Amino acid sequence: MKNARLLFKSKSHGVTDIIAMIDELGEFTRSASLADSVVGRAAALLCLHSGITSVYGSRMSEGAVSIFKARGIHHEFGQLVPRILNRKMDDICPFDKAVSGIEEPVVALERLRSVKP
Repeated sequence: MKNARLLFKSKSHGVTDIIAMIDELGEFTRSASLADSVVGRAAALLCLHSGITSVYGSRMSEGAVSIFKARGIHHEFGQLVPRILNRKMDDICPFDKAVSGIEEPVVALERLRSVKP
């Protein structure tokens, strides 16, 4: 959302939708808000890359919160979780695993483009 206007909507799952939003909207995401069901560290880094200034996640990881706090991004969540798990719930989300140790949003985007969920 930006200026009370819906910019992008998806019913798919995962970080790939945020990448699609970045590719489709480019600079239009600057100063926008994002709401998603799950917001992990990977999604948080993509939000930084996009210039998004406000984020809501029904479920948000502690890693995402840490990124948002460090960069002064307004964020809210329904449930705070230690980490985001994969769909089988037996390991860390592959997108969050791919950006482990990465702090630069541009580097995160490049890495995330190659992840196969």
